[in-house]
Formats: sequence, structure tokens, C-alpha cells
Amino acid sequence: MQSGFMQRLRRGLLLALLGAALPATAASEGAVSDESPREKGSATGSSEASLGSAEQERYLAELQRLYPRQSSRKALLEHCNRLLESYALRAGYRVGEQRPDDLFYQLSVARSGVLNVREETRSADGSRVAVRNQLVELFGVDPFVRYECPNRGPACLVLNPQDGTPLLTLVRDHTGVAELAKAMTFLIRDLQKG
Repeated sequence: MQSGFMQRLRRGLLLALLGAALPATAASEGAVSDESPREKGSATGSSEASLGSAEQERYLAELQRLYPRQSSRKALLEHCNRLLESYALRAGYRVGEQRPDDLFYQLSVARSGVLNVREETRSADGSRVAVRNQLVELFGVDPFVRYECPNRGPACLVLNPQDGTPLLTLVRDHTGVAELAKAMTFLIRDLQKG
């Protein structure tokens, strides 16, 4: 129980340090009326200006303080993986589902301009494990990572920058998913350099 508290505290401190809260304009644009079945967010729109070169430099400087002795690419990758670990969709969030599974992701660089997304599905009791790897070609794609969070349900979806299909399924936490989308956007930009 205390480790859960410490994990939430560490996650909150990490997000506060990196200024993960969306700007007021982006947050209000992401929200839709109650009639709409989904709520969408992205690292695009008016927040594109906030993801410019100066913002990226500030963000990378903060990551260098969090992950010293690592290159900016490795720091971005480490940060994305820690966010994926923190916001993993676990069986405990899926109340009422028959035999829900835990869903974990990990990112790695497969080769120049290619991101590997490792998805691990694990039963709550640990008796079943399935692993799937998906390669995402990044050259020529829009680097701004988009995500969707339904008004109801336990999950948010991070969309594949290649075709807009769901790439990651995470626990429904707008601030955390927005932070992950931002970090992934900077990571994709970095990987697109070669």
C-alpha cells in the first residue's frame, strides 16, 4: 500500500517538475460537449506553438536533470518508458470485465527512424503472458502524437502517427497521457533526424 502511495507521489512530482499540465487553451480545446461520445486531445492545434524549438530545448534540459549522464534521445526514451509504466492499464482499473488483463508497453529504437513498441498482456494472476512487437516507421510522418480519451471507461488511446490507429492503451488520466504524447512527440522528432 505504501509503495502505491510512493509511486503516485513520485509520478506527481515528476509531472510537476516537467510542467505536464496542458495550457488552458489546449485543455479547453480538448474538451467537447456532453453529447459527444469521446474527448480528444493532441499535441497539435494551438499547443503546436508550445512544442517549438524553445519549448523542446527547455523540456530536454529538464529531462537531462532527471536522467543525468544520458543523451537526450536516451533520456526521452527512458522518460516515455517510465510514463508507460506509471500509466499502464492494469486489471484493477477494469471493474466489471470478465478476466481483465494487465497491459504493459515499452518503447525502444529498432533502427534509424524506426520505433519498436512492445506490448505485453499479462493475466492478473500471472498465468498467461502474450508479447507483441510493432515497428513504427517514423520517416515522413507527422511527429505530433495524438490521443483520445473516451468520456466513459478506464482507458485512453495513444494513436499511431503513421495511420491514426490505436497504438497504446493506457489508464484514463488526461494529464499523464498528455505528458506521454508530448514526450513521444519530441522523441519522434529526434528519431526523424536519423
